[in-house]
Amino acid sequence: MLVRLLYVSKAAEGKVTPELTDSIMASAREYNSANGVTGVLCYGGDIFLQAIEGGRHEINRLYSMILRDARHCDVVLLHYEEIQERRFGGWTMGHVNLAKLNTSVVLKYSEKPVLDPYQMSGRVSMALLEELMLTASVIGRA
Repeated sequence: MLVRLLYVSKAAEGKVTPELTDSIMASAREYNSANGVTGVLCYGGDIFLQAIEGGRHEINRLYSMILRDARHCDVVLLHYEEIQERRFGGWTMGHVNLAKLNTSVVLKYSEKPVLDPYQMSGRVSMALLEELMLTASVIGRA
């Protein structure tokens, strides 16, 4: 059974740095490739917004690992659902730098021009990810 999980977290060091995102992306791509997990990671400021998809057991196991990962703090589950097909199947872990988004895209889904997924519903956060896919904002490789 396939599931999709969406969560938000903050960088434990207080700021998302290129070194931090490189570290997370490298470990995610290695783990995800070996375990049939796909997804997308959005980052900017001190925020991570991530959607992961795969088998229920693997996604639950991966989320448990994320909860214990010292690079993340204030982890909040935004959305969890059974799915018929993957939406982010093209990436072992695609990524989006939220700082490079057009303000109008953020304002479409957020009260303020700075994205704060802690103040958004899971459905709204997923809608934002869908738009980022449609506008080719997601960067990555399979």
